[in-house]
Amino acid sequence: MALGRGLGELLGEVEIAYENGNSKDTLEKIGTIVDIETELIKSNPNQPRKIFDEDKLKELSDSIIEHGLLQPIVVIQNSDTSFTLISGERRLRAHKLAKIDKIKSIVLDIDEFKLRELALIENIQRDDLNIIELAYSYAQLINDHNITHDELSKKVFKSRTSITNTLRLLQLSSYVQQLLANSKISAGHAKIMLGLDEHQQKLVADSVVGQKLSVRETEKLVKQIKEPSTKKVQSNKKNKNYDFKPLNNVLKTLKENDLKVKAEKDYFKIEITSQEDIEKISNYFRNTL
Repeated sequence: MALGRGLGELLGEVEIAYENGNSKDTLEKIGTIVDIETELIKSNPNQPRKIFDEDKLKELSDSIIEHGLLQPIVVIQNSDTSFTLISGERRLRAHKLAKIDKIKSIVLDIDEFKLRELALIENIQRDDLNIIELAYSYAQLINDHNITHDELSKKVFKSRTSITNTLRLLQLSSYVQQLLANSKISAGHAKIMLGLDEHQQKLVADSVVGQKLSVRETEKLVKQIKEPSTKKVQSNKKNKNYDFKPLNNVLKTLKENDLKVKAEKDYFKIEITSQEDIEKISNYFRNTL
């Protein structure tokens, strides 16, 4: 199923109608604005955003107490008396923090599948969504709607390259993803760790946090981990230099028979250029044994 009308378009129409005096005809086409008890509103289960700044929520709550809610939240009504939130998670949380029983809401008439789509697109278009939440939102839209990166790019107004690079971050371990979500490391640091195993990722991530490594310094560290230690291999290799003096007579006799013989370090070599050479070697060992 292709993605349909975006939440931004719907909310844009709502805001125009609301600012123009809540035109009844316009609002009936879009949704109804009502005061709903906060306890009847359920959070959207498809909400990808999990982390909220408590200080900013308190600031918003104080502002609502003093000035009221300037922009309604958006909900859909369930089969019972409850509602499911589409847009306005922070505003709803701030209302509850202020202990205000009711919140001004726009009730839209959309189906369950559309709800998932709108919630995800609405969050993708926000600047304060952390990059891991954004990556999961991309993945959910792609999987639910069976669309390509190019198709998603056109729907959310992001470049295909940006979407692909963001999705690659989901290949990282949960440990690194958590650090990235909490802004302990940057996306630049995280991308360098792609291709490392889980243990190596943790080692690099802890080094970035503990030593405050730059992206360039992190690149050097990852390069060291990936490259085999040639110095160690060389140091473990023993030099084999044997003493060939006990074979002096053998060498002398073979050379006197016009054979090319070489003995040095760890090998003894007799060069054979003809069948006659083989006969000479055979005769030598037959006579000496």
